[in-house]
Amino acid sequence: MAKTPKASSTPVTTAPRSPIVSSAHLVSPQSAEMSEFEFGLIVASNAFHRWVVHCMAAAGLKDLMPLDVLVLHHVTHRARDKRLSDICFIMNIEDTHLVNYSLKKLVSLGVVASSKSGKEVTYAATESGGAFVQRYREIREQCLIQALHADDALNRDIGELARLLRVLSGMYDQAARSAASL
Repeated sequence: MAKTPKASSTPVTTAPRSPIVSSAHLVSPQSAEMSEFEFGLIVASNAFHRWVVHCMAAAGLKDLMPLDVLVLHHVTHRARDKRLSDICFIMNIEDTHLVNYSLKKLVSLGVVASSKSGKEVTYAATESGGAFVQRYREIREQCLIQALHADDALNRDIGELARLLRVLSGMYDQAARSAASL
């Protein structure tokens, strides 16, 4: 008959949890959580970029970079013409050359059209662009939203997370301005 091990009278202690980070040398004793957040942001950002590219490819528009997909979505947003400066402002992109390159690429693919009124150049999704965005939406519903199985509580958590990300983006912007002035 096998003997059962005797229970130890020594209390079990757990080792202190070490933060999951990408850059241990940056972990601050004041907020290791910020380093954990940054690592999570890196991983989530890369996963999101991979997702938007694959989703748009599944919708039929291949060989786009993540920024191209996001610019197409923004240009399609609310079916209003957008200026380059407005797109950059809303997407919080400082380097207008990156967005301008995406717009030129999207125009050459026929999914975005540009128009000029005086010195103003505006961009809008074409009918073809709108069809790709609609197909993207359908694939997003099928592959992402349905897999999420969100209930009211999860949707509230996601909304709170979105609010927190907007707050933190403002903090990072301010920190960037401070660092630029050093």
